[in-house]
Amino acid sequence: MPKAKAKFSGRLQMQEIDVHLNEGTVQWNGSVDSSNYTWDPPISGTVYGTLLNYQGALDQMEDALHQDPYKSPPKAPILYIKPKNTITGNQTVIPMPEDVSELEVGACLGLVIGEKASRVSEDEAMSYIEGYTIVNDISVPHESVFRPAVKHKSRDGFCPAGPWIVERDDVPTPDNLTIRVYVNGECKQENHTGNLVRSVAQLLSDVTEFMTLEKGDTLLVGIPENPPRVKDGDQIRIDIEQVGVLENKVKKEAAVGGIRL
Repeated sequence: MPKAKAKFSGRLQMQEIDVHLNEGTVQWNGSVDSSNYTWDPPISGTVYGTLLNYQGALDQMEDALHQDPYKSPPKAPILYIKPKNTITGNQTVIPMPEDVSELEVGACLGLVIGEKASRVSEDEAMSYIEGYTIVNDISVPHESVFRPAVKHKSRDGFCPAGPWIVERDDVPTPDNLTIRVYVNGECKQENHTGNLVRSVAQLLSDVTEFMTLEKGDTLLVGIPENPPRVKDGDQIRIDIEQVGVLENKVKKEAAVGGIRL
């Protein structure tokens, strides 16, 4: 039974829990009924997203990357930040801007950093990971990756995360996980972390070559190609093997006021 840490609404501290992945329940304080809980995001540090780290996503842009303004494919990880205002928890509502008709789902495995990491070698990279969580890197659809898409990726509530952080040792092969996205109960995307351009360890090593990650930061491994699009009222479920399930609903901003599912 995987061990995890979660933050329940109304409690100041993270709680250690046992996760029953098959049943979709957790065991904590003698209870195994997850419907009794509401979830705060289990992450609190800086969230770094990574672009074009799935081979399919990189292949789709191959021609464009040899033209202006890019001129050549990236030689290092392309990163961006999901600021604090974007972060929300499991079973919360994702606000859709009033002038937008669709949002893009970004199903990501999140690496939660367990200790300060700087110039980490690929061989030792895994020891710097505390655990894994699920992140939905929501975006307003856009095409260019030349400049940071702040207006598209940094809206309030655009980074649901959770429900928990599964301990590193309970996910022994993070480069061998199936990721599925369901919209209104229908599977709209399936991919696999075996398709990453940079493996989990290589990505962490390459990123810390030029910047320090602090304890509590979260590094997203990337978004698979062909991310599903969702509309007002759609229910999103992201299922990552060995990690869990993250669920959120999309609603127009005017209708959102801290609503949970």
